[in-house]
Amino acid sequence: MSLTKQEVRHFKEEGYLVKSGIYSQADMLPLKNAINGIVESESRRMKEEGVIEEIYEREGFETRLACIYEDNAKAGRSICHAVMGKGGGGFSGPGIFEMIRHPGLVSCISSLVGPDVVGSSVYRIRTKMPHYNHGEVPWHQDSGYFLAHCDRFMIVTCWIPLVDATIKNGCLYVLPRAHKNGILRHYTGGHAGFLEIVDEDLPARDPVPIEMEAGGALFLTNLTPHSSYTNSSNQVRWSIDLRYQGKEAPNNVDEPPETYTPERDAVTMACYPPEADFVIKDKEHPENQVETAEHFRQVRERYEKARPFMPGRGWTQMERKK
Repeated sequence: MSLTKQEVRHFKEEGYLVKSGIYSQADMLPLKNAINGIVESESRRMKEEGVIEEIYEREGFETRLACIYEDNAKAGRSICHAVMGKGGGGFSGPGIFEMIRHPGLVSCISSLVGPDVVGSSVYRIRTKMPHYNHGEVPWHQDSGYFLAHCDRFMIVTCWIPLVDATIKNGCLYVLPRAHKNGILRHYTGGHAGFLEIVDEDLPARDPVPIEMEAGGALFLTNLTPHSSYTNSSNQVRWSIDLRYQGKEAPNNVDEPPETYTPERDAVTMACYPPEADFVIKDKEHPENQVETAEHFRQVRERYEKARPFMPGRGWTQMERKK
């Protein structure tokens, strides 16, 4: 599986592309089982400690955590954090690794960034809870979270729903062609603590809702504004977002995390220093590729334990907005 010339053209012109059917249900099952395992163990622990009364073990993947959250929002959020891991990208098990390395997805990515592919450090498991106001994500560009010298490089976000994504359960919205405006002004401390582009700074475009079946992928440039609204269903909108770049984009592959200090010049740093980048494809040096789940775990944990310095971009706080 790869992208056609027409699909690549659409991505470059519109700033996004939807590709259906990349993952089968069988492809997604190991990750879903791993998530279910965390929900199971955490809910049983909480029941034993008297925090919750019911663990809803007969409920399915889409509804179990939603039921726990409805009974006890604090317990539900605690389970969400356990699934996502430290910093939001701490889940480094085989299930997510195989999703990242999926041949069909990587082939599509190669159509956008070239034959050599680096797994960008920022990947996340998302648990968009029903009727949770803080689950709304305001308009932003992913580059707003990266260091400024990376704005000129292509870093592709792949947003992959593990359940069908609809307007009702909070699918993503994008602003087509707005990536051509470059980086927009963001404010820190926006809705729910996220970075936020305020309405007056958004290009005059009609937002496009992206409803998708589970297993498809929404490809976004790092400069494409996107957001999501309230999940008004009774199910969790489970999804993952993965990021990829060519090897020419700044990365921390083979860099000791201890080299990221306040004294280091920011323009020599990876795009997102706190987490580890890793090689997916390297034609000239295949020995550099991370090909096992254990190697992947080691690479990720090395950076997680070291807590490298990240200088940030100096965005203005929302409360200081004039």
